[in-house]
Amino acid sequence: MEWMLALLLGTAIVLLIVSFVKEDKGSKIEDQIEHLSISFMQELHQVKNQVRNMELDAEIAAKDATQQHRSNSHQQLLREILDLHKRGYSTEGIAIETALEPHEVDRLLAPYLDSLSEERTKVANDA
Repeated sequence: MEWMLALLLGTAIVLLIVSFVKEDKGSKIEDQIEHLSISFMQELHQVKNQVRNMELDAEIAAKDATQQHRSNSHQQLLREILDLHKRGYSTEGIAIETALEPHEVDRLLAPYLDSLSEERTKVANDA
């Protein structure tokens, strides 16, 4: 009977040691999965930003087909203004974000406001 108790105690100690070793491997795998998840989410965010920029560039190109020789900084500014407008920023809010005058923002947005209001009307009528 005593040796059975010793055998059970020995087995319990071995199992306890094995459980600590297994736990370390599990936490390493969890860390790797977490890193993969974070990097995947970052890449997905970058792809979403690129798609949004491409959509805005396509809209800008469709409206200003005659002005193909626009500088990158002007294109970036138009993209930012359109993006802020589509997210619901007011003209004054866009002016503050872009460090422009409100009348300048209105002037830059003017060619796109007609198509934006048409899109909203379309969506409202479809619903």
